Amino acid sequence: MSDNLQFIYCQEFWTVSAFLRTSMKDSDKKSIFVNGEEKGIEIERIIHTKLSNLKQNDIYRKELADDILELAKNVSITCQWVPYMTNFPYKDENNEREYDTLGFFKFDVEYYKDNPKKKESVRPMLIQQLPYIALNTIKEFGQKEENKGIFFDTESPIFVFVTSNKTKPSGISWNPENIKKYKKVISYWTEVYSGQWSDYSETLYDMRIENNLSNRTSELHFIRRNSGFIYMAEENYEQFFESYMKVWVLDPTPKIRAVLFALRSINESLDHLFLKSHSDVFMNLETIEGKIKNLRLLRGLIQTKLSTIYNELDYNRRQHYTSVLKHLISEFDLQSVVSRVNEKFTIIYDSMEELYLKKSEENQQRAEKGMNILNLLFGVGVLGDLVALVMIALSLNEAAIGAIILNGLVAIIITGILIATIGFYVNMKIKNRKEKIKKTVDAVIEDGKGNIVLIKRKYPPFIDYHALPGGFIEKGESPEQALIREVREETNLNVKIIKKIGVYNDENRDPRGSVHSTAYKCVISGNISKMDSGDDSKMVELYPIGKLNELDLAFDHKEILKDADVLK
Repeated sequence: MSDNLQFIYCQEFWTVSAFLRTSMKDSDKKSIFVNGEEKGIEIERIIHTKLSNLKQNDIYRKELADDILELAKNVSITCQWVPYMTNFPYKDENNEREYDTLGFFKFDVEYYKDNPKKKESVRPMLIQQLPYIALNTIKEFGQKEENKGIFFDTESPIFVFVTSNKTKPSGISWNPENIKKYKKVISYWTEVYSGQWSDYSETLYDMRIENNLSNRTSELHFIRRNSGFIYMAEENYEQFFESYMKVWVLDPTPKIRAVLFALRSINESLDHLFLKSHSDVFMNLETIEGKIKNLRLLRGLIQTKLSTIYNELDYNRRQHYTSVLKHLISEFDLQSVVSRVNEKFTIIYDSMEELYLKKSEENQQRAEKGMNILNLLFGVGVLGDLVALVMIALSLNEAAIGAIILNGLVAIIITGILIATIGFYVNMKIKNRKEKIKKTVDAVIEDGKGNIVLIKRKYPPFIDYHALPGGFIEKGESPEQALIREVREETNLNVKIIKKIGVYNDENRDPRGSVHSTAYKCVISGNISKMDSGDDSKMVELYPIGKLNELDLAFDHKEILKDADVLK
């Protein structure tokens, strides 16, 4: 029976959560900041360009290629930035970039806007395709140097809210009996991103039609984790969609999803800081403590925002709206995510307490060693004799001075002991500082055909960023030995070192702390066809030198490439 029902597509709304840096601090003149409204227009343009020039090779589902190309040619898209939480100072611990606003980019999308009859050909299977392509386009857009001030949530699919205002047959009363009767077709529209296969189980269809949020028998309202579906009879759609449905159903959904994105980001930052606090490569505990305090501030801002939502549940008399809010909190599992973040704070603070205790014990041991040396000197009377000699020298007359020449020689010896003691402390301090500095190597490898070897980083910091092959120098290795080993491990290539480019020791070059790198220019020695990613790299590729300026590279690798005369 369900095969006799058809929902007629009307329009859809996409959202992508994001952090933006919308202002520039006086102390950070070089930082890139963005205008959300302008970026919305730019994103709209690049997606239009991508879809207008779509080719069959860009489409994964080849059997749907003709229909998808037809949709791409007949789509209307507008994009705008919607700020949700301003003064939200989030720093991404993966790359140390700072942002100040949480919100989302909202897309109004409609296929066949000027040809309503063609809308009858739009099926859920087709709707799920173009958001994938748009998300990949947004990923590429976010990786450009000029867009460092945007942090998109590209780990999640684009949220797609689809609407319908007609059915064939028309005039169906959406009571529980008819929802069950047509559950197969309804289920295809409620889960845009899952497959639309005919052999799904009845149990799955039953799960998909749970939680109809409408309180009218002329409507269907479903919100899932990555998509939503609303059907309203045509008359109701014209009268109430803009004034009611958008305000009380569509708008709260991306706001809750943005909160989820922020909580996930805080959780990931806590993971990074936990690793940093347990590695001698990383920054000191006081710096980490400051970062954790900032994350606590963000958690407090989110909890304050959630409190206003919970107040809505307590005081708002719109039963439909409060049902939507309760469903969103449950669907996005917000309470559980908040609990996990709180637990993570507890874990990292317990860990920090242990590390502070260990640090305190180490400081106490150093102090005791210093006191033991001083006690030894006092014990043998060295310091006392020195003080006495100085006092005598200041009080005796010229005739008596000759009498204490011998004692003066002793004083010189004692002074030498003191200088040696002070030198010991200074040497220990320098040694400790040197031990905190970690040494790495980086390789600039050209193939002689206008390309350079780059990896995609597998681990933080700068996870998923392109970078030069390289890594830490191990104990007993020379920089040259480390370079050849690291290149082989990350790219499976053998290289020959041509020349040293330079040493890079800016204290801010690596978010992990004092990491100094020596860079070398190299050529490939052997067969380049053996190039393959290794344990520390997600991917290795030959990247055209002419396109490097468009790429957002990790660390200061763009500066290294300029010094190597690869970039201008």
